[in-house]
Amino acid sequence: MIWLYIALVFVVAAAAAWMFRFILVSALPRQGSLLMSSMPLTASFGLLMILCYVVLAVFSPVFAPYGEAEVFDKFNALPGDDPRFLLGTDQIGRDLLTRLIYGGRNTIGIAFVTTVLAFLLGAMMGFLAATVGGWLDQLLSRTVDALMAIPQLIFALLLITIFGQSTINMILVIAVLDSTRVFRLARAVAVNIVVMDYIEAAQLRGERLPYLIFREILPNATAPLIAEFGLRFCFVFLLIASLSFLGLGIQPPLADWGTMVRDLSQFINFASFDLLIASLPLMPAGAIALLTVSVNFVVDWMLHKSSGLKE
Repeated sequence: MIWLYIALVFVVAAAAAWMFRFILVSALPRQGSLLMSSMPLTASFGLLMILCYVVLAVFSPVFAPYGEAEVFDKFNALPGDDPRFLLGTDQIGRDLLTRLIYGGRNTIGIAFVTTVLAFLLGAMMGFLAATVGGWLDQLLSRTVDALMAIPQLIFALLLITIFGQSTINMILVIAVLDSTRVFRLARAVAVNIVVMDYIEAAQLRGERLPYLIFREILPNATAPLIAEFGLRFCFVFLLIASLSFLGLGIQPPLADWGTMVRDLSQFINFASFDLLIASLPLMPAGAIALLTVSVNFVVDWMLHKSSGLKE
């Protein structure tokens, strides 16, 4: 029976992806329509899921039945115990459905801001190292190598413990650590660009460093950086959820999916007699996994398009 449900889920997902692609092809102008028509169903499904997540995150107060930090007099309520709480309540009486919706808003929003900061820092340092070269390139590259030699999660735990548990500190720590990965890619791409004839021509014209970076290198490095942005967002998203699961990530009263997985893990003990109750911790975990898979579907398609490979 379970295989029948799994097959049904795949069929529904494929149908939704095909319908979404059909709507995009019909609604967009000719150039966008041609691009969308070549999009595989996996990328279409990923784009649909990302859109759903964004809408749910932006309009969380509209979809959530209660306030994010609103506490009720009934705690540890199970699904079906009280009609007011569709998924029940947590250990201090907060509605789980509300926490699930707001958790997406906080986790996705903070992960997006962190990824943007990491890219601004890593890409600019990478372009600068490749363009200037010499001692600056060696200094930045060896510093990045030293930072990357330490496991990211352990290093993040150490720095957050030193600087204090706050959302701002977590964003800054993860952005700095993740910028090292962006630096490596940006420098590798820029090294191949700075040897081009049009860069030499711009230097002979007397163009300054900001012009070379923003007008010559950046436009030619956009495709791989956009694809890398999606991958880095997934890693940052998972890292934030991991830190929250360990109690050092997003702090209360803000809701987040990592903390929900930790708090609801006790319900796994009910797996032997109530599948619905046992699936409660899997809801935030499944939301994390679904967004990660969706972003990877879209990134794979973008990498395929930017590489120029044929089907």
